[in-house]
Amino acid sequence: MTLTPDAPLLFFDSGVGGLSVLGPTLKLLPNAPIVYAADSAGYPYGKRSEAEIASRVPALLGRLVERFHPRLAVIACNTASTIALEHVRSALDLPVVGTVPAIKPAAEMSRTRVIGVLGTQATVRQPYVDELAARFAADCTIIRHGSPELVELAEAKLGGDIIDFDAVRAAAQPLFDAPDGDRIDTIVLACTHFPLLDDELTAAFPGITYIDGGPGIARRIAYLTRDQAWPRETQPGLMLFTSPVRHPSLATLTGYGIGEVKTL
Repeated sequence: MTLTPDAPLLFFDSGVGGLSVLGPTLKLLPNAPIVYAADSAGYPYGKRSEAEIASRVPALLGRLVERFHPRLAVIACNTASTIALEHVRSALDLPVVGTVPAIKPAAEMSRTRVIGVLGTQATVRQPYVDELAARFAADCTIIRHGSPELVELAEAKLGGDIIDFDAVRAAAQPLFDAPDGDRIDTIVLACTHFPLLDDELTAAFPGITYIDGGPGIARRIAYLTRDQAWPRETQPGLMLFTSPVRHPSLATLTGYGIGEVKTL
């Protein structure tokens, strides 16, 4: 396939969480054309069944690829990646980058060997998390918690709401209330929404190291598109929603390279 310089990177999530992946990607590839699709009609994925996600995500991404002809697709959602990544790769004839919980770097950093995994309810129960823990953190205690509340709080923050500090603390507190939870020194943010609450989480639980996959995914995207041609100047990106919803202001989205918002 011959790529033109204006062939975009396609980012996909159920909401705005994928902005935590888009941000570090644009630091490495500042002139990359961007199409960001938020499946607001299916949001939140964390409360949907595995079967529904496995069928919905490939179908929607297929429509987006047909319309925008991207050079690469990024499933910037841990839930969709852990459930539907292989389905998407089988369906699409282009590179697809997924998002997985950053358990390996967390294990490399943890001193107490007790690691928290904070994600959606769907992500934290996936066998893939067990496989990552067995491969990279066999000597660690892994404590998981699925928090739909943090997803809602991240969406609200990007929408311009003032976030209640106590609500953030209450949403993550079950990690620390679990057996050995008082020994957690590292938390994997296994939902792309959660890095958007990094300041609030750090204030709520000081002394904890938070790790997310955004920078690593950005490096992977840069590697897969190495030597490809890009526009000479930065172009405003396009953000699409699959249903009419309240979305972040353009003033907020401009910080992530987005210059236009539409409903798909």
